[in-house]
Amino acid sequence: MTDSVRAATAGSGFFFMRIPTDIEMGVGSDSERSKMSNVMNKTGRSMGVWIRGKLQKIKRPSNPQEGINTSPLMDEPQSLFVTDSSTAIQTFEQLYDAECLFEASLVLIDRENQLLGKKPEEEAQQMEKITADRKVLEKKLLRTIQQSLSLSFEQVQDKAAVSALTMVLTSAVKAIYQEEEQDLLRKQERRGTLSNWKTLHDSTLHSLVEDRMDNPSVPIADLTGQSSIQLDIHGMGRQLKEDLLMVINVLKSCYPLDANICQFYARLYHQSLSARLRKIVDYVLDDKDCTFILRWVNEYYPGILKNPELASEIDTTALGKLLPDELLDNLEKQYLATQQSELSTCMDRVLEEEKRKWIEGEQPAMEDGSFTSPLAYDIIQFINGMVKAAETVTGSQRQAQKITCQLPDLLQRFKAFQEDIIKQNKLYSKAYVKAILGCVEQFEDILQRKGHLFPDKVQKNCLAVLTDMKQSGHTFLLSSVHKNLKPQYQKLGTNDWLKKTTLFEKLLNDMEHELQDLEGMTPSCHQDVISRFHEEVTREYVMRLLRGEVKLKDRGHQQKAFITVTKNAESLHDLFNKLGSKKDWLNEILNNIAEVLKLQDIPALQIQIVSMGHAYPDLSERHVSALLKLKTNVSREDRHRVKATLSDARDGSNEGVERLYFFSKVVVK
Repeated sequence: MTDSVRAATAGSGFFFMRIPTDIEMGVGSDSERSKMSNVMNKTGRSMGVWIRGKLQKIKRPSNPQEGINTSPLMDEPQSLFVTDSSTAIQTFEQLYDAECLFEASLVLIDRENQLLGKKPEEEAQQMEKITADRKVLEKKLLRTIQQSLSLSFEQVQDKAAVSALTMVLTSAVKAIYQEEEQDLLRKQERRGTLSNWKTLHDSTLHSLVEDRMDNPSVPIADLTGQSSIQLDIHGMGRQLKEDLLMVINVLKSCYPLDANICQFYARLYHQSLSARLRKIVDYVLDDKDCTFILRWVNEYYPGILKNPELASEIDTTALGKLLPDELLDNLEKQYLATQQSELSTCMDRVLEEEKRKWIEGEQPAMEDGSFTSPLAYDIIQFINGMVKAAETVTGSQRQAQKITCQLPDLLQRFKAFQEDIIKQNKLYSKAYVKAILGCVEQFEDILQRKGHLFPDKVQKNCLAVLTDMKQSGHTFLLSSVHKNLKPQYQKLGTNDWLKKTTLFEKLLNDMEHELQDLEGMTPSCHQDVISRFHEEVTREYVMRLLRGEVKLKDRGHQQKAFITVTKNAESLHDLFNKLGSKKDWLNEILNNIAEVLKLQDIPALQIQIVSMGHAYPDLSERHVSALLKLKTNVSREDRHRVKATLSDARDGSNEGVERLYFFSKVVVK
C-alpha cells in the first residue's frame, strides 16, 4: 500500500479500500472503456494518479455506513471496512495471501505509476521489486486459471465450493483484463515492460485443455470389448462434454461478456480433439475403429454439441470440421467398401438358400393362400438397415447409397434362377414363379417408394431387371392358359363366330376355368397377371378379326358384326372386371372397332379413324386398311381416303402410356 493510499484513509479509525468498478478496470463494455479512457487522457493523469485522486476525495465517515462510496461510476456499494487498523489488509503481500488478486494487481499498478518523476536510480531499484512482485502474482494468476476446471461433479453441486472457486477466479480474471489495459498505457507512454497476461491466460487454457484431453478424469461406463482407440475417444468425448458444461454453468460468470469464454473453450476442445483424431487416422485402422471414428465425427460429436445448454452458448458452425475432407474420404471409402462387401455377402446367402430349396425339391411356403419366398423381405431388411446406418456413420445419404451398387448384379442372378426354374418346368415350377413374382413386387415397391436408398443408376437398372422378370413370369404362367384356349381363339373372326353366339360364350367359360390355375399369388400379383391376360386376349381377338376371314358384304352384315363385337366387348369387360383387371380401357378398343364396322359414310369413317389415331398413336395404316377390308362394299379409293386422314391424328395428344403399345403388338399380315 503506497503512502498516498494510506494518507487518504489515515485517522479514520478503520481501513477503507475501494474496489474499482468493471468500467474503471476495463472489464466493462467497449464503449464504457473508451469513455473512461477518454476522460483519463483529457485530464492527463495516469491510472495510479486517478486511483489515488478518487481515494483522497473520500470524507472521513462518522460511522462505517457513511464510508460506502455511492459514486455514479459504481452500480452498487463496493467499499471494504475493517474496524481494526492493526489487522487491516494494507500490503501487496497481505492481499496476495488473502487471494484478493485483483486488488493486489491494483497496488502494483499504483506503485508503478508512482515511479514517474523519480530519479533513474531510485526508479530502477523500485521497479525491480515491482517486477518481482508482478511475477509472483502472475504465477498465482496462472495457477488459478489452471485450477478453474478442478471441481469434481460432486463439488459442482456444492454451492460453497463453487462460490469459493468463482470468487478467486473472478478476481484473477479482472486482474488479467486490468493488466491488459495497463499494457495499452505502457505502449502509449513507451515505458515499462509489457505483462502480456491475456496472452498467458490464453496459452494456459490451451495447456489446461490439452492436459485434460490427454488424461481424462471423467469415469466412463463399462465398455467391454472396445478397442483402446475407442476407449480413448470415449474418454476424451466425455471429458469435453463435462468440461464445457462446467464452463457454461460455473466459469462463464467469472468473465466479461465480450470475452465469449464459452466459444473460446469450445474452440480449444474442438481443436484438441481434432488433432488427436488426425493422429489416430494416420495409422492403419481396422474396420471397427474406422466405423467408430466416422460415427464420432458425424453422429456422437454433433450430438454432444446439440445438448441444449451447449447449443445455447456455442456457435458450432464456427468450429468447423473435426477432420479434413481428405481424411474423411479415406475413412468413408474403407467403411463403404466393407459395408458393400457385407451387404453383398448377405444377399448372396439369401439367394443361395432359395436355390438350395429348389434343388432339394422343397415347395415354397404358403401364407394367406399365396406362395411366398423370404428372399425379397430379407434382402430389403438388410438394405434398409445398412443404408440407414451408413448414412448415420458417413453423414451423407449420397455416400450411403453406394453400398447398394451390387443389387443389380444380385437381381440378374435372381433372374437367371427364375429362368432356370422356367426352363426345367418341373411340377412345382409354377409355385416357385408365383413366389418369385411376389418378391419382384416387393423389390419394385422399395425401389419406387424408398428411392433415396439407391443411386439413380442402381434404381434404374434394378427396375429394368424386375420388369423383365415380371414379363417372363407372366408369360410362363399364361402360356399354358393360351395353349388350352387356342382352339377357341381360332374361331374368332370367322363366319361361325358371327353366326353362333355360343362360340364366344364357350371361350369365356373356358377362360374362367383356366384362370383358376393362376391362384396362389398375392392379390396384387394376381391382379397384374389378370390384367396382362386381359390385354393379350383382347389383342388375340383383334388380330383374329383383322385376318379378314369374315366378309361383311353389306350394311346388314356390318350391323350384325357391330352388334357381335359390342356384345363380346361387354362380356369380356364384365368377366375381367370381376377377376380384377386394371385395364378397363381395353373395352373401348373393341367398341371403336365395332363403330368402324357399322359406319357407312366415308366422312364419318374418316372422323372415327382420326379419333382412334388420337387415342392409340400406334394404330398404323396397315391396321386401318385391314379393318376397312372387312367391309367389302368400301372401294379401294375410299380406303385410301380414310387411311390418309390417319396422319391428321399424329399431331394430337397421347392419352395413356398403355394404349400406345396395343396395336403395335397386333401383327397384321
